Amino acid sequence: MATTVGQRLAALRAEHDLTLAALSEMTGISKSTLSRLETDQRKPTLELLLPLSRTYQVTLDDLVGAPEVGDPRVTMKPRELTHGRVGIPLTRSIGPLQAWKLIISDDRMHEPQVHEGYEWFYVLSGRIRLRLGDREVVLRAGEVAEFDCRQPHSLGSADGRPAEIISLFGKQGERLHTRAAPPDRS
Repeated sequence: MATTVGQRLAALRAEHDLTLAALSEMTGISKSTLSRLETDQRKPTLELLLPLSRTYQVTLDDLVGAPEVGDPRVTMKPRELTHGRVGIPLTRSIGPLQAWKLIISDDRMHEPQVHEGYEWFYVLSGRIRLRLGDREVVLRAGEVAEFDCRQPHSLGSADGRPAEIISLFGKQGERLHTRAAPPDRS
């Protein structure tokens, strides 16, 4: 039988041999709020759980009875893709956002493609030639590109040697990052 957050909080207070008054003094949470939390009459919020977690020296996961998390590693197998590429998926499932590590060894530029989505990629090593519409740019390790996939685009190795990128792709064309501040318009 699963225990509630309130039951876990009451058990922890008993284990530490504390009264509601003593716990209130230690956490700054009123006795009535603590009592309602322990009887599941008050919804536990992060604002209330953090001081209790610190006082009891337990993790928030332990306080709320979070389920065990499985192995967090993503172990995906490399896939042979078209145009001299190997792709290693970095996300477990197909969703609105996908992450890939791509190894691009072919310097031949394939026919530009147009499709829904928005792509962002970071060059890990080597040099990448990106053709975007009528423009062509070469990106080196440490450089980033982002573009709307509705523009004709293709990419390949800029010098015939293997290059590696991390690519984030949103199928519905959503922007993949936000700016920290609006651009300066002065």
